[in-house]
Amino acid sequence: MGEQNGKNNCPDCHNGDENKRRSWQEEKTVQELVIRLNRIEGQIRGIKRMIEEGVYCDSVLNQIASVQSALNGAARLLLEKHMKTCIKEQLIAGDDEVINELTKTVFRLINK
Repeated sequence: MGEQNGKNNCPDCHNGDENKRRSWQEEKTVQELVIRLNRIEGQIRGIKRMIEEGVYCDSVLNQIASVQSALNGAARLLLEKHMKTCIKEQLIAGDDEVINELTKTVFRLINK
């Protein structure tokens, strides 16, 4: 998220080399996100098959709406973790610029 010149601004998310780390390490959340994304991946493959098979447009559009909703759910979960850890820690450290970064991110999410 906090990218500037290819480097992440959050000291908890970037350990000085090219390996980026998030500050939260909840295995339960990681697994939940992976499960959601795997499900979304399957839905995308299903939509592709529907299009190849000539399924009625309204049915395909309903599946696309379902995928968009699922992606929004994954984004909300990740945004929540980011705000409760990375953003909070940067604010405590006195980095008020993170508010601008977060605002841009939220605006990108809601303008889709």
